[in-house]
This record gives sequence, C-alpha cells and structure tokens, in this order.
Amino acid sequence: MEWMIYGANGYTGKMMVEEAVRRGLRPVLGGRSAAALEEIAQRHGLPVRAFALDNDQAVRSGLNGIGLVLHCAGPFSATCGPMLEACLDVGAHYLDITGEIDVFAHCHAQDARAKEKNIVVLPGSGFDVVPTDCLAAQLKRELPNANSLVLAFEAGGGPSPGTAKTSVEGLGSGGRARIDGKMTRVPLAWKTRSFERDGEQRFAMTIPWGDVYTAFVSTGIPNVEVYMGVPPATAKRLRQLRLLGPLLGLSPVQSLLKAQVAKRVRGPSETTRGKTGCVVWGEARDAQGGEVKRRLRTPNGYEVTVTAALGIVARLLGGERPAGGYYTPSRLMGANYVLGLPGVTLD
Repeated sequence: MEWMIYGANGYTGKMMVEEAVRRGLRPVLGGRSAAALEEIAQRHGLPVRAFALDNDQAVRSGLNGIGLVLHCAGPFSATCGPMLEACLDVGAHYLDITGEIDVFAHCHAQDARAKEKNIVVLPGSGFDVVPTDCLAAQLKRELPNANSLVLAFEAGGGPSPGTAKTSVEGLGSGGRARIDGKMTRVPLAWKTRSFERDGEQRFAMTIPWGDVYTAFVSTGIPNVEVYMGVPPATAKRLRQLRLLGPLLGLSPVQSLLKAQVAKRVRGPSETTRGKTGCVVWGEARDAQGGEVKRRLRTPNGYEVTVTAALGIVARLLGGERPAGGYYTPSRLMGANYVLGLPGVTLD
C-alpha cells in the first residue's frame, strides 16, 4: 500500500519522515509547496506530490493510488475537513495528529461513511491523544463502574508553531468539559488543582484537550476533565482574558496573535526534546467511593507523536486489517499500546 505524510515539510512532519525512513518505510511526501518538499525528498529518495487543500479536485488527484494518509498539517480545524473528504472519496485510511475537540467530533460523525468505505478514521494518533486515551482505557478496565475521569499532563520543551497556533484558536472558544455525558463549554482555566510529581505538588489548570471528547468514546465514563501543568501565573492570565470573551475569536485578533506565534515560536530543538519528557496522570472514581490512580512517564511529546503515529501506520499497512470506521487510539490498538512505545513507563 502506498501511503502519504501530508505536511511533510512542517515541524512534526519532518520528524515523522526521518523516523519513517529509519524504520525502512517509504512514504510519499505531500504538502502545498513542491519546493519545500523537494529538499526533504531528495535527501531520502522519496516521491513528492504537491497540492493545496483548498481545491477538491487537486486533493483527490494528489491522493490517487494512496491507501493511507498521515495528516500532519494543522490547524486541523481548517485542514481536516478537505483531507478527510478526499480520503473517504478515494478509500484511504485517515490518521492525523490533532488535539482539537471539534475535529474529533467531525471525524466521529463520519463513522458510517468510513464503515461503508472500509477505511479507518483515527484522529489524534500522536501525543494528542494516545497516552491519555490509553491511560483512560486502562483505568476503566480496572474500575468498570467509573463515572468520573480526570486526566492531566505536564509537558516539557515548549510547543511547535502549529501547536501554538491551535492554542490561539482555542482562546475564543473557552474551555470544555464532559459533564453527565454532554460536551459542555466552561470558562478558560475553569478549575485548578495540583498533582504529585517526584514528591512535589505540580499546579495545573483545566484545558479543552481532545480527551474531553475521545475518552467518553473509549470508556463511556460520563464526566471527564483534562488538566495541564502550568505556572500559576498562566491560569491567572487566562482568567483575566475571560473578560474579552468572543473578541478573542475575531479574525483580526486571531491573525495578530498567530503572526506573533510565527515570529517567535520555532519548536523545541532536537537537544531540547532529548532532555525533556512528560508526565501523564489519570484518576477514575465510581459512585461507591472506589478510586484508581495511575501515572505514565513518556519522552518529549513530539517524540511520542512520531512513534505513536508510525506504530498505528504500521498496523494499518500490515496484513491484519481492522474493520472500517471511526476509532480512538485505544479502541484500535488496545489500552496497553502506549506501554509498548519507546521510553514510556507506568508508575
């Protein structure tokens, strides 16, 4: 099966190509700019297909003969729709590395079409949301009647430009939580609390992370909150931004903030990625007072994104093909999938 990494010239896309080649895989490199792709392609002797996502016919032509797309070009709020539609048209498996709740919801809504085409649709195949989704499934397995799930993570190294721009987009939408099974809008930095790491208490705030959507699909647990470890000052600033409300979502404001990201954010270097890791916490509770807690330690989130996504690619390229439809990582790969990734340990 021929397969493609789209957005191969982006921050994460380049990492994905390097590791794929190291594993003996030969992806087609896709993206908007042929010039940007050619430099990478020549280094590895890989084919290139350049096409933008704003032309439906060009996308379908670009995917001719492709059986799987690993979509790495965000923000996925803008790019998922056209790429997923093309994959459904041509019958190609669709994977991406989003963490955006609305993107998960859109992909889930295509479940029946994916089953009809017998293709796998799995958004969030990277650090968003493989470690947290697998941890949620493990907790559900240990506490089957759980009705409350808290997930949290603390990530080192800083964001890539794409991740930072996605965070900017989220400012105008506020926070999200799963309450009694329903997706619910909540204020920015809605709740704060602490989690223990190496004998220290680490401050964290709620964020609209993808598991607010996907953990319910994976586990059926009706109440889900996701926290990120941040300095207390960050939560304070976000709470002050609540006063601006919808203004943060206006196009001129978004353009200004994203321009600042483009100027200042480059993503962590290889050295920084090698020196920084992540901790992921999970807590499940049931109505009878039962509680289960677990903690994962992982390499840098971008390293996890690459190994997690390529592991899923390998599964879909292999001889055993799952039935078509929408999947979360744990539903396709199993709750213990994350434990087999390099450098991941369970406390």
